[in-house]
Amino acid sequence: MFDTLRSILTYVFVLGVLVFFHELGHYLAARSRGVVVEVFSVGFGPALVSWRAKSGTLWKISVLPLGGYVKMQGWGEPNDPAPAVPGSFAGASLGSKAFIVAAGPLANLLLAFVLFSGLFMTVGRVVVQPVLSTIQPNSPAAAAGLLTGDRVMRIDGTNIRDFSQLQSIVSLHPDVEMDFTLLRQGKVIDQEVALGDVSMDGEKIGHLGVVGTMSSIQHFSPPAAVAAAGRETWNDASGMLAGLYGLVVHRQGLGQLAGPLGIAQITGQVAAMGFISVISFIAFLSINLGLVNLIPIPILDGGHLLFYAAEVIYGRPVPPRALDIGLRFGAAVIISLFFITTFNDLTRMGAVSWVMHLFG
Repeated sequence: MFDTLRSILTYVFVLGVLVFFHELGHYLAARSRGVVVEVFSVGFGPALVSWRAKSGTLWKISVLPLGGYVKMQGWGEPNDPAPAVPGSFAGASLGSKAFIVAAGPLANLLLAFVLFSGLFMTVGRVVVQPVLSTIQPNSPAAAAGLLTGDRVMRIDGTNIRDFSQLQSIVSLHPDVEMDFTLLRQGKVIDQEVALGDVSMDGEKIGHLGVVGTMSSIQHFSPPAAVAAAGRETWNDASGMLAGLYGLVVHRQGLGQLAGPLGIAQITGQVAAMGFISVISFIAFLSINLGLVNLIPIPILDGGHLLFYAAEVIYGRPVPPRALDIGLRFGAAVIISLFFITTFNDLTRMGAVSWVMHLFG
């Protein structure tokens, strides 16, 4: 019971932080451009708590903690008199509109950077060393003669910083021979390794058959912590963009997508690991939320930026009919992804197998 309650409260906390900073980015950008913000809500539905600021903005914490919104004067009203009203979003310049829309995702990326910086300055960073703690029997690593205790220094000339980088390189090269440079009992040796492959969610990825458990805490000075946070944010963002590219172009990773149920389950596991793990998880999810919102799908922030780019190119606003069709298409894509990710979540939880067994 306690674990369940902790998981729920952590999930609400994590989602609330992500939504608040995303909408805060929109809010601050709007205020900086003189646009009136009528409502700032964390959550949807009836308000649990609300108050009106001196600026006139109604701040709310609502019942359903599944998102949030900032309602600006004149938002979504291109054909009414709003453009003539001072403080209206519809009356703002195209550059101001783009800045306001982009500020939400950028705030999520900034949040991740700040959280990583704070963690690295205070507690440091846990790094799993690229040391082979376990060699699985009958694996490509065993066939190549790799030994427990070997430290992987380079793969095909690429310096290996940690075990996660080793995993990433291996997974991207199924059935490929690669040159490993190892440190074994104080001696540097070169070893050619023929990687194997395994199937994950119907996709073939590289397989080595090793486990790494040797970890250490890397401490930083404040300037070094900021630099490391920048690299961490960049690496996480690059990894997600690569995943999105594989999903769109090669249709890889669809079965690995997680929805609200999956994220809630992971949040519960992270909560059991302590507060520091929760902060790291928030930073990681914040990067994901920021980049996903920049995807040029109508209804997302990236979709609005796409419409503004079209307006710049063609010299006139997107026709209302095309705008309406685009938003309907975007809504259909988001709803479809919601059902796919929910199905994935239920499959991982065993619910789909249970239902199939129930009906024979």
